[in-house]
Parts: sequence; structure tokens; C-alpha cells
Amino acid sequence: MSITVEPVSEAVGARITDIDLREDMSPEVFKAVHQAMLDHQVLIFPGQEISEEDQIRFTRHFGEPGGRNRKVPTAEGDRVSHPGIMLISNIRKDGKPIGSLPDGEMMFHSDGAYAKRPFRYTMLFAIEIPSVGGNTKFANMYKAYDALPAALKTRLADAHAEQVYYAGSVQKDKPSDSLTGSRIHPLFTAHEEPGRTALFASRLITTRIDGLPEAESAEILEQICDIAERDEFVYEHVWTPCDLVMWDNRCTNHARTDFSEGERRLLRRTTVMGVDPLPAAAAA
Repeated sequence: MSITVEPVSEAVGARITDIDLREDMSPEVFKAVHQAMLDHQVLIFPGQEISEEDQIRFTRHFGEPGGRNRKVPTAEGDRVSHPGIMLISNIRKDGKPIGSLPDGEMMFHSDGAYAKRPFRYTMLFAIEIPSVGGNTKFANMYKAYDALPAALKTRLADAHAEQVYYAGSVQKDKPSDSLTGSRIHPLFTAHEEPGRTALFASRLITTRIDGLPEAESAEILEQICDIAERDEFVYEHVWTPCDLVMWDNRCTNHARTDFSEGERRLLRRTTVMGVDPLPAAAAA
């Protein structure tokens, strides 16, 4: 059995077909999928009618499944069979969302960037999708780094930035009361597999560049986020039920477009634990 890999944009991403994720992957198929991840950073597996158990099994192929770093009870409660599963949904029961991140547009971010070990991969499976909106945008952070002005690369070569996230926040100016995590990581990181340099910053989670005056830090962060979010570096995925999309948080950011509150949206997320990011300067 061999998979088919079809790029979906010049920015990032590929569609993977000729694979059924209800079946376990052979070593040869896993190797092909893993290589496609390294080559394209975002993979779309359409038409996958998978259970929670199927998704967890697929997730485990790539490493240790991530947990839920919450200091308050999760919205999912006992609706999921594994502690690492997150439901992303605006569906409400007794007035309360059955999942996390229920409503509205969400700024670009990288899952787990605020932790010592940010998530290596995220897998998101579509169950119910609104007729319009709720799309996921993926930004290629390799290309973002490459596009930075040379003088800025030199100036920030050894820089670190603070990553902060509050549970459930989708916009930077609307944090919740629950601090999920805060961590200072290198601004330019080396992907530990190909060693390629990526920009590790996002509009939602990155709060400041360590050691710079507040105004200067804010100005530079705005500049680099504007570069990272250029249309030519972004692929926008329009969801179809039974899509499973997998992405590499080490070299991509993602965001969500707005959608109607009157339509149901339900997706199931799993993650894979990563490593403490290595500064690109140390890997050079």
C-alpha cells in the first residue's frame, strides 16, 4: 500500500489519500506519512470516519499524546474517553459549551507554545461544520523567517520571547481568568528533525521580546507577525466533515475564521508532546 501526496498550495500543506486511518499504519506507510509531514508541514486526510480510539492510535504513532494543561475543570468533562482529547465546539448543553474555544475568530498561534515542551503535532478531526466560515488558516513559519529583513535576523539572532496563554482565549485583548502557562522560548528555533530555522512567535500568544523596551518589542512583534501572516505564506483550509488535519507546531501557526453563532461546529483534537525548542543560533 502506498499513499498519494498532493500539495494543496504553494504556502504549506498536502492532501493525503489512499489511506484508511481506521487501520493501523505499517512501518512503510508511517515512514511515508512522516516524510510528507516534514515536506509539507500540514497534512489533510479527507473522508476519514474515525472513532476516538482510532484517532488516539494514529496520534501515538508520532509520540506521546499531549494532555490538557488546565487549572480548572475542562468543558469536555466525561464526554471524551481519553484525557488528551479536546472537543472544539460552540454546541451548548444547559447553556454551557460542551467543548473549548467555542465562538468567533481566533488569532494566529501555535499550540502549546507557552509550555516547556510545546506540542510537536496537532491532529484535528471534523465532526460538524458550519455552512460558511470556521475555516483554519495555516502559516508557514519557515517562510516567515526567510522573509524577515536581514538586519532584523542579525539583530534578533539570539533573542527570546515570552509566550503566554489564558485558557479559552481566542483574541489577545480578551484573556480568561485562567492562566494556562507562560514560558520564554527562542524567537528563532531550529526544527530538531531537518534543522531548518523557523520563526517562533504568534499574534495571540507572544507577549514580548525579552530584554527589549516595551514599545520597541511591541513594534518588532507587530512587524514579524505581519510578515508571517502574508497571504503568500498562508493556506486556508475549508473543512468538510470527516477531514482529519495534522500539522507541525514547530514550523506553523494557525488561526480560525469567524462563523455564525447559529450554526453548530464540532471538532476533536489530539496532540503529540514535543521538546524544549532549540535556538537556531545554537544549531547553526
